[in-house]
Amino acid sequence: MIYAGSHISSSGGYAAMGRQIRKLGGSTFAFFTRNPRGGRAKPIKKEDVDAFLEMAAELSLGPIVAHAPYTMNVCGAREEVREFGRETMKDDLERLEYTPGNYYNFHPGCHVGQGTEEGIRLIAEALNGALSPEQHTTVLLETMAGKGSEIGGRFEELREILDRVELSDHVGVCLDTCHVWDGGYDIVSHLDQVLDEFDRIIGLDRLKALHINDSQNPLGSHKDRHARLGEGCIGREAFKRIVSHPALQGLPCILETPNDDAGWAEEIRFLREVSGSI
Repeated sequence: MIYAGSHISSSGGYAAMGRQIRKLGGSTFAFFTRNPRGGRAKPIKKEDVDAFLEMAAELSLGPIVAHAPYTMNVCGAREEVREFGRETMKDDLERLEYTPGNYYNFHPGCHVGQGTEEGIRLIAEALNGALSPEQHTTVLLETMAGKGSEIGGRFEELREILDRVELSDHVGVCLDTCHVWDGGYDIVSHLDQVLDEFDRIIGLDRLKALHINDSQNPLGSHKDRHARLGEGCIGREAFKRIVSHPALQGLPCILETPNDDAGWAEEIRFLREVSGSI
């Protein structure tokens, strides 16, 4: 069994997101903690949280996945960029304590000419400053496509970050199918080998969520261009194998495909059907 859902709008609050994913037929969802291009987050209303928690229990929702804004780059070249990233992460983690037991996903960042080693050091430093022993949210490093100076395009880079985090039991990984494919991991013809490599380097116990996206580009393109399921280079047959794989059961599967509500509803139905969740 997997929990299938999509990335949906957070503009109406927690309860509105719960109603939207119920309409789409999902069993989990992802949302941006604030405008994906940055800025301040809206105040959280206790009554909205209470309504959502009641709905989540009623719908038996799986873990939900909050997503940090794209502008958050804790290993950027400029200190003001890094400071914004550190402050945003800390604030987001405090806010997520209203809905404990869920995930906070972020792009590790781009080192912007400083070098991979320095970027890894800065990411770990930011995590060490934001994590607390008592928190109930697991932070997820997202696998990346490896374009430009992105960190996280190789499993080894994520492993290095994890090794430097003091409270590493609060940190896991979100595997994005488009990103790893564009990064050179052949999940179409060699899914078992890719998962074995992930397990050897990072550990499958660290894998907490999946972003399910097709790719507009061929294997190893390092471009990160999402496509609807079956309309890209990965293809629906591969997604059938991915979501039904024994090692990936129980994980939230989040769609970030370029779609509308009708398209996401169909993709959610497909994922739940082929994974045996319905």
